[in-house]
Amino acid sequence: MGGLRTAGDLVARAEMDKKLKIQEAKSYVTQRLDIDLETMTDECRMKELREKLDIGHVSSLVGYAKGMAAKIRIAQLCDFKINSATRFMEKTKLSGASPTS
Repeated sequence: MGGLRTAGDLVARAEMDKKLKIQEAKSYVTQRLDIDLETMTDECRMKELREKLDIGHVSSLVGYAKGMAAKIRIAQLCDFKINSATRFMEKTKLSGASPTS
């Protein structure tokens, strides 16, 4: 996994948030993103997918989510509890105070 270049950040988050072993975390992420393992480890295809899903990537492009917006999209898409995203949603009174609702 290559962090933001592929899906390593999502797999790591699944391991921590869902308390999964690495293979289970990879499986969880592939199911949530509706992709196969080969796609998940391919930089080019993941860049396209990250742009399509608007969940952020390494190079900051105009018009795509970055920072907190990307974290909130990831929390919604993968059903993760990301504390900073949850606190942001609570403080701004957005979306019922939960990034996964």
